[in-house]
Amino acid sequence: MNILLTGASRGIGRAIVSSFCRDGDHSFFLISRDEKSLLRLKEKCLTINPHCSFFIYSSDLGNSADLEFSIDKIKKDTDVLDILINNAGSLINRSYTDLSDAEMREMFEVNYFAPAILTRNMIPLLKKSNKARVINIGSMGGYQGSLKFPGLSHYSASKSALAVLTECLAEEFKSSDILFTCLALGAVQTEMFTEAFPNAKAPVSPEEMADYIVNFAQTLQKDMNGKIIPVLLK
Repeated sequence: MNILLTGASRGIGRAIVSSFCRDGDHSFFLISRDEKSLLRLKEKCLTINPHCSFFIYSSDLGNSADLEFSIDKIKKDTDVLDILINNAGSLINRSYTDLSDAEMREMFEVNYFAPAILTRNMIPLLKKSNKARVINIGSMGGYQGSLKFPGLSHYSASKSALAVLTECLAEEFKSSDILFTCLALGAVQTEMFTEAFPNAKAPVSPEEMADYIVNFAQTLQKDMNGKIIPVLLK
């Protein structure tokens, strides 16, 4: 399969690539700001499965010019996608009144606008797959009615916007073969989590969550189209 993944250089994204590599001979289209980490991931994965192929795009998803450049390169590298996983995220844990305008915009750029723009541009490639799936990685903080925490107002709001976008796209493209789902993840012990909550311990490892996401991506059925699914592993 042809798999496009954002935020691939660390945390859940890095673990997703490794898990897919163990599963089969896939082609990966990987986006991250950290090109060196992507190259190290490629080397590691080729020791797991030398039949996988890798296309690497160094891009800051908060920068519209960077994103546009990566989109153009992806379209030159392939004309079909089977799976798009919008995994990249920005999390700043700070009180509502102390968060700067730039920080608010950064979280919405990475958590909402980048996946929205990337997905829009990938629709023609996804339509060429006979079983295309778009999986948006959301958060329990953006799940309506869930427990909310101080310091996460704009992170949660941006993830909520991504969840609602998922519902809307499922409706808009319901006559196509593309399935859209949002996974609202609970806390996972990633680098991003540790940076935001240095004294906290999440109950789930990136590898455990990645295995769940990879299995979900490959077993996703039409009755899950447009669903926002809470994922609280133990």
